[in-house]
Amino acid sequence: MKRSFQLLPLFLALVLTFTFVLSSCTPGVEPETTGSETQAPEDNSGIEAAPDKNLSVRIMVLSGTTGFGMAPLMDKAANGSSALTYSFSVENDASNITPALLNGSVDIAALPTNAAATLYAKKADSIQILAVNTLGVLYVVTGEGVTVSSFADLAGKTVYCPAQNPTFIFSALCTKNGLTPGEGITIDNTYAQPADLRTALAAGQVDIAVLPEPMVTIAQSANPSLTIALDLTAEWANAFGDAGALAQGCVVVRTAFAEEHPAEVAAFLEEYAASIAFAKESPTEAGEMIQTQGIFTNGAVAAKALPGCNLCFLTGEEMAAKLDTFYQALYGVAPASVGGALPGRGLYYGLSK
Repeated sequence: MKRSFQLLPLFLALVLTFTFVLSSCTPGVEPETTGSETQAPEDNSGIEAAPDKNLSVRIMVLSGTTGFGMAPLMDKAANGSSALTYSFSVENDASNITPALLNGSVDIAALPTNAAATLYAKKADSIQILAVNTLGVLYVVTGEGVTVSSFADLAGKTVYCPAQNPTFIFSALCTKNGLTPGEGITIDNTYAQPADLRTALAAGQVDIAVLPEPMVTIAQSANPSLTIALDLTAEWANAFGDAGALAQGCVVVRTAFAEEHPAEVAAFLEEYAASIAFAKESPTEAGEMIQTQGIFTNGAVAAKALPGCNLCFLTGEEMAAKLDTFYQALYGVAPASVGGALPGRGLYYGLSK
């Protein structure tokens, strides 16, 4: 009997242990936890990675209006206050940017919208448009003694126009307004570069010209008798409807870069949107930045021209809607102006094909 009493404590301990283990495994019964216990790791799969500050994002900026909105961001980068590390270069000709995008020596670039479509047609899926950054910057400007208030007033006249995109746009508007280029109106490309045409207009060698900002501002400064007769942005909206806003400038990204660095692309877009907003809201300061960054030689002229440059930041479906209509209009006039074929939705960043 003495041995039985000695085994009793051991037996009770075993029973209590078994009961505790059983209760721990029973559905609906959870063991108590304390603050010192290890918690299950959180699932961070849905959290976007932070952008890599050490990655140098290479950006080409086109001089003139298409590059104006980038100047404040370039200024931030120069001061070391940008969210990303950027390497900027300014080009005077869009034809220098195209090969750089194709060979991968640049990641993001500003381009005329028709040049972006042409590049996409040349090598499908090589680039995508991130945002439209500039709407219409073209104006019909007349010399002293010439009165033009509508396209009807241009019938039978010669209008001098820079080559490429301005000519394509003006031709589309003429056609939409019942004027057939070469028959009802003559479009002269003698002065292929806007700067040359500006000089000729200011000197009185040309009576009617299509000019972009800031060339309009420069021409009027040299010759105050010049008059802005037609705003082609407004004329485009009248001709093609609200969805057909004249979208002339954009910023594109190499598709491979966008796929490899989505966090950096998102960070850039946020900074770029703020940069454009600053340029629109503070033209005087932006003009100084534009000159400092080498986008335009005269900051005061740039500041004066900014309100007429129609800077914008359009992305996603809004961007696609405007560009689709714009490309269709250009294609109807000159298919080669958009690469010979209308681009698909794959051209637009962030949209399903």
